[in-house]
Amino acid sequence: MAVSFWALLEALLLFFNAIAVLNEQRFLAKIGWSHQQQQSGYGVDSTTAKARVMLLIHDVRKYMRIPLILLNVCVISLKIVLG
Repeated sequence: MAVSFWALLEALLLFFNAIAVLNEQRFLAKIGWSHQQQQSGYGVDSTTAKARVMLLIHDVRKYMRIPLILLNVCVISLKIVLG
């Protein structure tokens, strides 16, 4: 089974959807990855892998909300029309 470019785009969309629906208080705070716990500022090292992943999660949840809704509507409508 060949992996197409469309399948890779769908997988990327599903990945960003999974990040966007993570609840910060119920899931991320329990494992110490809450954005409120690690505010960027003085004395916080933002070059660690954990800090970068936390920043990615926060940015996806903040800036990608409306584009994800639009992309999901487009993908769902294409799946309905094309099968």
